[in-house]
Amino acid sequence: MVTRTPGLGYASLRVFDLSLAEMLWSRRTIFMGLVVGLPVLLALVVRVLVDLGAPIRVQGGTAAGDQIFGLMMWVFFVRFAVPVLAVFYGTSLIADEVEDKTITYLFSRPIPRGAVLLGKYLAYLACTVFVVLPAIVLVWLLVAPINGSLAATFPSLLTDLALVLLGLSVYGALFALFGTVLKRPLLAGLIYVFGWETFALLMPGALKKVSIAYYMQGLVPHAMPGNSAVSLIQSIVRDIPTLTESLFYLGLILFICLWLATRAIGRKEYVLEQ
Repeated sequence: MVTRTPGLGYASLRVFDLSLAEMLWSRRTIFMGLVVGLPVLLALVVRVLVDLGAPIRVQGGTAAGDQIFGLMMWVFFVRFAVPVLAVFYGTSLIADEVEDKTITYLFSRPIPRGAVLLGKYLAYLACTVFVVLPAIVLVWLLVAPINGSLAATFPSLLTDLALVLLGLSVYGALFALFGTVLKRPLLAGLIYVFGWETFALLMPGALKKVSIAYYMQGLVPHAMPGNSAVSLIQSIVRDIPTLTESLFYLGLILFICLWLATRAIGRKEYVLEQ
C-alpha cells in the first residue's frame, strides 16, 4: 500500500498545530511579554501623571493622546518590538530544531520539507499576534483619551494593528530565511535591525529602499510631535513611500523570503553535531 504524501497546505497546518503550544510556553514568550510590557507600563505612568494634573507638553502646547500614542507606536512597537521579536523567533524556527537534534525527526515524516518552515512560521505569527496586539490595545486605552477621545483615534488603532501584523509577517519571513541559509542568523538579524536599517534610513539616495523600515514608515497613520526624534528622522527622510508602494514592496519581500526559505530548506543537508 502506497502512503500518500499530504499537500503543502495541510502539512503546514499540522506542523503549525504541533508548534503553537510549544512556542506559547517557551522562554521566548516570557521575553516577548517583557518587551511589549515596557510600553504598557510607560503608558500607565503617563496616564497616572496626567490624571494627577501633570501636563505632558510638546512644543509649548499640551500633547494630545493621539500624538503620544503615535510616538509610542513608532518607537516601541514598529521600530523595536516588531523587528526584535521577529529576529528572535524567525531565526530560531529551524535553528532550534537543529540545536535540539529534532530536525531529522521532522524531515523523516512523509510531508514536504517546506511545510516544516511554513507551519512554524504560522505558529510564530499566531504567538506574537496573541501577545503584541493586546498590548497595543492596552496602550491605546491608556493614552488615547488624553486631551482626546477613543472614538476619534479608533480608525488609527485599526491601521496600527494591521501595520504591526504586516511588520511581524515581513520581518518574520526575512529572518526565517536568515535562519535557513546563514550559520549565525541571530547575529546577522540583530546587525540588520540595529545596524543596517538605522544606517540606511539616514542615508540619502536609494539605499534606504533596501530596508523594510523604509516601507513601514509609509504606512504609519500618525502625525508625530514636532520635537520628537521620530519627526527629526522623518524630516531627514523626506521621500516617504506612498501607501501603494509600501504595500507592494512589503508583500513582495514577504513572498520572496518565504519562497527562498522553503526552497533552501528543501535542498539543504543538515549535519547534526554530536
